[in-house]
Amino acid sequence: MELLAPAPGQVYVDCTAGLGGHASAIAARLRPSGTVILNDVDPGNLAKAEAAVRTSGPGIQVIPIQGNFADLPRKVAEHGLAADMVLADLGFASTQVDDAGRGLSFSRDGPLDMRLDPTLPVTAAELVATLPEEELAQVIRMYGEEREAGRIARKLVRERERSPITTTGRLAEAVRSVLPRRFDPSAIDPATRTFQALRIAVNDEIGTLEALLAGVERAARSVGRGAGAWLRPGARVAIVGFHSLEDRPVKRAFGGLAATGLAELLTDGPVGPTEREAASNPRSRSSRLRAVKLVTVGSPAV
Repeated sequence: MELLAPAPGQVYVDCTAGLGGHASAIAARLRPSGTVILNDVDPGNLAKAEAAVRTSGPGIQVIPIQGNFADLPRKVAEHGLAADMVLADLGFASTQVDDAGRGLSFSRDGPLDMRLDPTLPVTAAELVATLPEEELAQVIRMYGEEREAGRIARKLVRERERSPITTTGRLAEAVRSVLPRRFDPSAIDPATRTFQALRIAVNDEIGTLEALLAGVERAARSVGRGAGAWLRPGARVAIVGFHSLEDRPVKRAFGGLAATGLAELLTDGPVGPTEREAASNPRSRSSRLRAVKLVTVGSPAV
C-alpha cells in the first residue's frame, strides 16, 4: 500500500486478482471515481474478486478480465485506460492449492492437473506421461532448480512404464522414493521442487512473467518520450515473487529501467515479510516484493 500509494480517482491494475484481497484494500482508497481492472486466469476466483472489490469500493468502476496477464497491457489499452498502479502477485491462489482437484498440492491426493487456467490444453499428467526422459529432467532442473532432476526423471519414466502417473499422491511418492525426506522438520518436502517445476511448465509462468515485464518496458519507453501508453507517467509497478526463477527476471528488468533513467527503484532489494507476518501467514515466508516508479525523461526522479 505504501509503495503503490493509491489515491482517489486513479486506475489500478491487478494482474493476479486471486480472491481480491489486494484489490479490495486498494479500491477503498480510490473512491469515489477510481477504476480497478481485475485480471485472473481462473474464472471462479475472478468472479469472487469482482464481488469483493465492488463491496469494498462502492461507486468505483470495476473491469474484470479473464485470461493470461501476458496480454494485459494490450487489453488495458483497448479499454482506453492507462494505469497509475500495477500489481502482480505471482504463483497460485490459496483456493487453488487447497483444492485437491487442481492437482497443485502433494499433501492432498488428487488428479495430476496443475492448470491454473482450466482451459489450457496440457496437464501435468500429460507432461509426465509424454516427455522423453532427458526433457523431463530438463524441466525439473530448470523450473524446480532440483539437483537430482536426472534421478527423478529416470524414476518417473520407470513408474509410467508400469502404469500411468495420474495422481499427485503417486507423483509425490515416486519422487520421495528417490529423495527420502530428511529428519529436519524445517526441511521442505522432497517433492516440492518437482511439483513447482511441472506447475511452471504447464502454465508457462516464466514466459508469462517475461511478457508482462516486456510490456512494462515498452510502456516506460513510451512514457519517457511523452507518448501514450498503458501506464501513466509516474505509474508504480510492484511484483511479488516467491522463488528465484521469478525474482531474477524482475530484478533484471527493474534494474535495467533504472539504469536507463526510465524508472526509479522504490525498493532497495527485495522486501520480504516481517517475522510477525510470516508467523501469522506461513505462505508469505518466501515472498519477495520489488517495485519501480516510471519517470519521464528529463524530469527528476522523486
